Amino acid sequence: MKKITYLLSAVLFASSASAQIFTDDFEGYASGDYIGPASTEWTTWSGAEGGAEDVQVTTNEALSGTNSIYFSSTATSGGPQDVVLDFGQQYNDGIFTYESAFFIEAGKNAYFNFQATPVIGTIWAMNVNAENGMVSIDDGISPNPVVGSYTDETWFTLKIEANLTTGRWSAYIDGACIGVWTNGVGSIASCDLYPVLNSGFYVDDVMFDHVAYTLPTLNASVNGMNMGGVIAGVNVYPTVTVANAGTTTINSFDVTIDYNGTQYTENITGQSLASLGTMDVTFTSPILLVAGQMAATPTVSNVNGTMNDDDATDDSACGEINPVVPAPGKIVVGEEATGTWCQWCPRGTVAMDNFANDFGPYWAGIAVHNGDPMTDAVYDAGIGTYISGYPKALVDRGPQVDPGSMMNQFLTRLQVAPTALITNISYWDPATRVLDITVTADFQAAADNTFKLACAITEDGVTGTGSGYSQSNAYAGGGNGVMGGFELLSNPVPAASMVYDHVARGIQPSFFGDANSFPAVVNVGEQHSKTFTFTLPADWNEDNIHIIGMLIDPNGNIDNAGKNTIANSAGLASLNTNPVKSFNLFPNPTSTSATVEIIIENDAEVQLAIFDMTGKEITAKDYGTLTTTSTVNVNTSSFEVGVYIVELTVNNVKMTKRLIVK
Repeated sequence: MKKITYLLSAVLFASSASAQIFTDDFEGYASGDYIGPASTEWTTWSGAEGGAEDVQVTTNEALSGTNSIYFSSTATSGGPQDVVLDFGQQYNDGIFTYESAFFIEAGKNAYFNFQATPVIGTIWAMNVNAENGMVSIDDGISPNPVVGSYTDETWFTLKIEANLTTGRWSAYIDGACIGVWTNGVGSIASCDLYPVLNSGFYVDDVMFDHVAYTLPTLNASVNGMNMGGVIAGVNVYPTVTVANAGTTTINSFDVTIDYNGTQYTENITGQSLASLGTMDVTFTSPILLVAGQMAATPTVSNVNGTMNDDDATDDSACGEINPVVPAPGKIVVGEEATGTWCQWCPRGTVAMDNFANDFGPYWAGIAVHNGDPMTDAVYDAGIGTYISGYPKALVDRGPQVDPGSMMNQFLTRLQVAPTALITNISYWDPATRVLDITVTADFQAAADNTFKLACAITEDGVTGTGSGYSQSNAYAGGGNGVMGGFELLSNPVPAASMVYDHVARGIQPSFFGDANSFPAVVNVGEQHSKTFTFTLPADWNEDNIHIIGMLIDPNGNIDNAGKNTIANSAGLASLNTNPVKSFNLFPNPTSTSATVEIIIENDAEVQLAIFDMTGKEITAKDYGTLTTTSTVNVNTSSFEVGVYIVELTVNNVKMTKRLIVK
């Protein structure tokens, strides 16, 4: 049944007051009913109820009773279902709680969001993506979502508890806390249930309520933690967000993280943290992330020298850390649809920069511009067939997502073994400004001619003086939340203040790849290459160009990629001056040793260096002059398991290949 009731509720330090409670278990509808026309709370994004945008009640699945609602989509842009639960007002303070049950079909996904204002489509307060047994919750701003797990074909209950007064949000699955965070948007007005591509999920037992909250006298709250990374085997420096959730100024406190059997503590003194102020504490000692799921618990204590503050319930934050183990040789491609005219697109700019900083060795970011001077028509038209609006992003050309919600898809794709390893060798002629790029696929699994190669180039540090380079900015003034510094800038941000990175400068031969890349049958161990040619205009800076070779699978998804710059691929040498006829590396993968085989036109000076995926040099050697056909042996027995870049330099011409050590 559906009901709105009033009752007295109380929570710790929340004033006992009349709280509006909404519940709907869908038992008050008949099977096949659209819920919009029968309800004053349920509607649709456009307001058109009782049609394709609405949702029907079904008896196929239910957590309680016999009824639920079902969402699905096979459309590239999602929908057409787009159902909104109106919370009745915009909540800006107090504790707001939302709860609903989900049943996600095997191999399918689910999505919903909170809208921050009564006018939907203005500000997203929260996004929830669920796929492949993982729930990811973000605010569209922070690059570090809260992550929890679920089981396909099994009902689970997700609860969101938002203390809008202190900024502390918490998420629970089946009553167990999965994470706490500081939300960049501090208001809530409605819930939008929207099926994206490949969605298939049921919803039952929906509830929300709200109670007032009174600040205690002395209270420090842990409002979230950024572990500093999600890749196993990496040393991280976590950041814990501490809030003054009381009325008394905080001068000192301790922060401890309990992870993998060890406690790490930072002692903070000499502060003057005012009521409702926040502070990020970054740990100075590294913490090694290990594979496997385990708790990472931050706790604040010793506030102003007091053993216990006035509210123990927010002294700690829950969180499970399960660092991913990347598939060897895997690079994930993120393509962002953006434009300087798009007022919400700074969200994508911040997200792309965060991913580049946090996941550089495993991530290739491409900002595809629309309707401004940086637009590449071919790339813009291609991505336009995948998206429904701006800003949007594609991760390996999977379902479109908000740029702030790429993490779930990124982590999933990072663990998928690629069909082939991708390397790029470029030949740059500074006189003609012609850039020839040979993209090579080294197949680790069998394939066929339905796979395709493509090559994109991007440029960092792009600037311009015309009005088209001014960035429209809905975050100006901070009213729409913190957004990587854009909240401190004007609307629009003048061209003189804007520098654009990851700008898509071109893609060859098309967005969809070369249909003649491979023979009908491709066996494991085979290598196949294609050469793509770009002519760089004089106002493009070749030192800031990035090369991204892509392998596109039969479904149109990006299977794998390789990336480099002109300088770390083949130096400033033209095609005609490259002395190397052949550069081979075998066996690959290897465990104890690898052989580099070089065939050159004439005797040449040869150097070899090997780098790990963070760019750290592992070994290097100058071999002096080698003859036309030479082999070099590399001892890898002391190398850790992983992927390495082998850089060969012949007469100052650089080439690279990937080496997998297993």
